[in-house]
Amino acid sequence: MDVLLEVRHFKKKFGTKQVHRDISFQLQKGECLGLIGGSGSGKSVLLRSLIGLEKPDEGELFFQGQNISNFNEEAFIPVRKKIAYVFQGGALFDSMSVFENLAYPLRNHTQLTEPEIEKKILDLLQEFGLAGNEALLPSSLSGGMQKRVGLARSIILGPEVILYDEPTAGLDPFNTRKIEDMIQGLKKKGTTSVLVTHDMPVAFQVCDRIAFLKEGYIAEVIDKKDLRQEKGLLHQFSQGEIP
Repeated sequence: MDVLLEVRHFKKKFGTKQVHRDISFQLQKGECLGLIGGSGSGKSVLLRSLIGLEKPDEGELFFQGQNISNFNEEAFIPVRKKIAYVFQGGALFDSMSVFENLAYPLRNHTQLTEPEIEKKILDLLQEFGLAGNEALLPSSLSGGMQKRVGLARSIILGPEVILYDEPTAGLDPFNTRKIEDMIQGLKKKGTTSVLVTHDMPVAFQVCDRIAFLKEGYIAEVIDKKDLRQEKGLLHQFSQGEIP
């Protein structure tokens, strides 16, 4: 398989706290890689670094074979069109309707006409079970619906990689299943992704490999074929119980 994204010897410190000591992994095209680790293990820091919101103290980040480690804000613009970040809270604009939230990236980064934008948005809302909500403000939506709108906005430009940061955190079983189905649907279309989660059932369903973050290192990577027999270990690790 082709390596789409690679992290080499990533190190990151905040003040005196060394979060990442030496992180290396590859993301293969078309796969979903899970990142599992206890609170404070730096899972979100890794995701944010991949779109330039954090800078490594040492190490290198590669996307499509290009070293993006030292890209400035302007250089990251085309990268962010190809690598979408799905924030935990959806990160929607509170003062904009659902439609306007989805239209924003299309108006700023494409040459689509308004009728084309409208069709694309309404089709995506239909696909994600959100039809009829386009005029609502985010405050009028449930937490699960806000996360689905956030995911819809993240993928509306057709990214090659999606970074999911705890997409099911705080959701009830119904909305968790909705998000899981959406992730599965995008995966079937060939989208490559990294999933940070504590939701083990979701990880078992959607991930091809799971990488364990522990004490600033990737402690282990388990392939999908081995995930089921390692179910107890995965749960313990996610709770920070592995010595």
